[in-house]
Amino acid sequence: MTQQAPPPSIPDQMQAIQVVERNQPYQLRTVPVPFTGEELGSHDLLVKVAAASYCHTDGMVAAGIFGEELPITASHEGAGTVVRVGNASKFQVGDRVMCGQLFHPCGVCGDCRGGRQEEQYCTGVEGHVGVHIDGCFAEYVRVDARSATKVPRGVSLLDAAPLACAGRTVWRAVQQVGLQRGQWVAIVGSGGGLGHLGIQFAKKALGLRVIGIEARDEGLELSREFEADAVLDARKDKAEVVAEAQRATEGSGADATIVLSDAKGAAALGCAVTRMHGTVVQVAQPDEVCIPFQEFVFRDIRVKGSLLCSPKESRSMLEAVAEHGIEVKTNVFRGLESIDELMAKVKEGKIQGKAVIVVDQEQIDAEK
Repeated sequence: MTQQAPPPSIPDQMQAIQVVERNQPYQLRTVPVPFTGEELGSHDLLVKVAAASYCHTDGMVAAGIFGEELPITASHEGAGTVVRVGNASKFQVGDRVMCGQLFHPCGVCGDCRGGRQEEQYCTGVEGHVGVHIDGCFAEYVRVDARSATKVPRGVSLLDAAPLACAGRTVWRAVQQVGLQRGQWVAIVGSGGGLGHLGIQFAKKALGLRVIGIEARDEGLELSREFEADAVLDARKDKAEVVAEAQRATEGSGADATIVLSDAKGAAALGCAVTRMHGTVVQVAQPDEVCIPFQEFVFRDIRVKGSLLCSPKESRSMLEAVAEHGIEVKTNVFRGLESIDELMAKVKEGKIQGKAVIVVDQEQIDAEK
């Protein structure tokens, strides 16, 4: 009988990037590893983080939008290797995983047990990793196995990290538009961290045609790089953008639109470029979503919101990434100590794709 290798030793302390004060720079601090023996819950995993990335929502956390207590370790986008498992987990030590945000859902509400793949909407959840629970900008993170996803062959941990939120979010959005192969989807904010993935999911996985709409030169360039069928500049007059969308689609406009930009007027533009009786999926989270009534009441536009993938949808997303060769555009920073450099680049507004910190170079090298 073959003996299993002993579990890796876990240190008592680790480095972590934390929000310590509202709207102030992150601090790199030495903190306890979030696990000491019996404290690991039955559904929990302790993950040695390989890579973690920055998301727009991290700025909302720093601003206190979600009412979390401080200090808190940042980042809800991470991937790494399992080093401890709870007794109810289906994962094993050594599994490569994409971390999940949902931490200890109630398990009894309609969203948890309703069969509609909407566990991410559970209102009885204990919290969300990187929002209310210490996140992935650390050497180790504790996550809920029920919301984590095993990373398949063909997907690297470096790519899996930003897919943990950006990928999950836009994958569900392209599913929610409900279109058939060959139909047109417009993506407002097509050249960002979510947008460049949305273009690929729509085209490669679903066979849709894509109108990319952007207001930044970098975003327009990225939309073209990932081969949106038409690329429109949102800085033009709205009527001109609508006319260009209609020309691209031979007169009708997009069959559905996904709004990823929280810029003022983005949702209104999303409705305007969508054909009569079409659907608009709102993903971006501005303080207010403002749409003139003429753009959706008179034209019978269905507007609905979309959040993250369910666990089942997350698995299908990673399978699609592996099968269709979805590329994750990353801007790589080395080590947790690079956080100030990362944030400086983010504030410049010129990053294409996702800003990712390699936390553990050994894990990344081992995949090569």
